[in-house]
Amino acid sequence: MPAATLAVLEWFLQFEIVEQAIRTATGPAGLGIIAVYSFLIAFILPLPSEVVLATPLDLGLPYSAEIGLIVLVSGLGKAAGSVFAFHLGQEAKQSGPVVRFLRRSRFDVVEWSESKTVQLAQKWGYVGLALALCVPGFPDTLSIYAFTVLEEDYLKFALATFAGSVGRLLVTISFGAAAFAIV
Repeated sequence: MPAATLAVLEWFLQFEIVEQAIRTATGPAGLGIIAVYSFLIAFILPLPSEVVLATPLDLGLPYSAEIGLIVLVSGLGKAAGSVFAFHLGQEAKQSGPVVRFLRRSRFDVVEWSESKTVQLAQKWGYVGLALALCVPGFPDTLSIYAFTVLEEDYLKFALATFAGSVGRLLVTISFGAAAFAIV
């Protein structure tokens, strides 16, 4: 197998290990793992945030309380990671070489994200970011970075990403409950 193929497989295997850690995390340490995972998916990991709902915390609390804790901790972790991404985005805005590199890439990430994000931001502002982050299965890392280019308010950005993260998990829970009701 070529070295490049092995490198790609190793890269994806790391994500599988991270997802497996989430799916087996229990107790208070499980909440810490959820927070770290949620922090990382906000700015670097191209993984679904919904996987945190499969965490078997086993804290001795009612199921609804444990799910509530998972949603809260995940939302806070993603908001913190988003603020970190926001800071990186603010720095990148100042860096001409980064933007020039992205514009010259085969797929013009800057042009695409700017056009979509500008439309969203102009129409809905931070509410638009929160709504975009509510869509289950949609990778939010690109949306977060794209939005950082346009905005400058850390607190509003953190609140929007928290609301979107919590909203996404609640939508996922609702779809899951509806699916079980149909069966």
